[in-house]
Amino acid sequence: MLPDPLPRPATISNDEYRARRASLMAQLPADSAVLLMGASLVTRSRDSDYPFRQNSDFHYLTGFPEPDALLLLLPGRSDGESVLFCQDRDPTLEAWTGIRLGAEGAVREHGVDQAFENAERDDLLAALLDGRTTLYLMLADPEAMALADEVRGQLTARVRQGARPADAFADLAPLLHEARLIKSQGELALMRHAAEISARGHVRAMRAARPGLAEYHLQAELEHEFRWQGASGPAYATIVGGGASACVLHYIENNQPLRDGELVLIDAGAELDLYAGDITRTFPVGGRFSEAQRALYEVVLEAQERAVAAIQPGVTLIEIHEGVVHDLTAGLIRLGLLQGEVSARVEDASFKRFYLHSTSHWLGLDVHDVGAYRHNGSPRPLVPGMVLTVEPGLYVPADDDIPADFRGIGIRIEDDVAVTDAGHEVLTAGVPKGVREIESLMVNK
Repeated sequence: MLPDPLPRPATISNDEYRARRASLMAQLPADSAVLLMGASLVTRSRDSDYPFRQNSDFHYLTGFPEPDALLLLLPGRSDGESVLFCQDRDPTLEAWTGIRLGAEGAVREHGVDQAFENAERDDLLAALLDGRTTLYLMLADPEAMALADEVRGQLTARVRQGARPADAFADLAPLLHEARLIKSQGELALMRHAAEISARGHVRAMRAARPGLAEYHLQAELEHEFRWQGASGPAYATIVGGGASACVLHYIENNQPLRDGELVLIDAGAELDLYAGDITRTFPVGGRFSEAQRALYEVVLEAQERAVAAIQPGVTLIEIHEGVVHDLTAGLIRLGLLQGEVSARVEDASFKRFYLHSTSHWLGLDVHDVGAYRHNGSPRPLVPGMVLTVEPGLYVPADDDIPADFRGIGIRIEDDVAVTDAGHEVLTAGVPKGVREIESLMVNK
């Protein structure tokens, strides 16, 4: 029996998109402009394209869902400060690929001040940017740089007629990505929903798991739940790693059989209105942890729960990571996988044989979301509105010097956590991670 679909939260309003654009323009110097390109369709094979996903930065400022769009922000312009270029209306093409909004639809549905179809872009773009002394754009985007150079060349050629090309290009990324780092209440509502959908997918996979299935069977259960609940699909390539495959951090082949006596690690999250969920759980294929699996799992779980509990305004990700490293190293020593004092093994980085990655990353419109991790050269303190992952893990190589019971075990436990005024909110609490909870869920499925 299929589950009931969850009620969806509200989408981001046009008022919020307008406020984001206004806030960005308020930070710009006089006579500046912003040029931001949307995403284009990407060919999958021959005349087949990948499903379209809008550029995250472009979505953040517009919510506009179509490819090949361009946004200009022109502070102080009397005819409208936000100008959008979009695909031309074309009845023949629309019969194949769907109705396009066109310029009128862009203004009506997405609240920009003015819009033109792309057929007019070459004629209008230089005129709109004439006299803007600083042009903000994504300097790392070669297509945007090429367009900006082309416009500046056109204006330079007309200097004797009074045209004024931009004196400088400036990087838009730091300003825009700093804004994206702090989530609004509307964004948090969408991220809670993406997290809940993600959690339901993980629970469904746990209930489905049994020896004799393949990794892709669990992937199918997860991704069916994502789509059933209204997500666009996975927010990133789903990882389902059984046995030693769990020790490969970005394992995505998902084509091996699931064997009794082994663990399976699933790292998967749903994408809702472009916002990502990101959960990892590790559990026994047959429903019961072995003694060694349980011992190693509880080391990771203790470190993960302590790290989550530490999240509050003022704490840094470095402090959280250092606490995880201490806890994991102490656990490895208790289990005989490392020897000596905790401080010595941390100092000489012996733990990195078993723990290769950082504990956290930002989460939002991108699964590894934007925003600087350091501020003025120092680790930045957490503030309310940030959303991050907490994902310690241990990955034991199948080497001869490792006790046989531990060889080839990979464990990671990951939750999504929002920083609040009072401390934190775990967005992904809907999927169990305690040993007894997991075993009970799987035995009683």
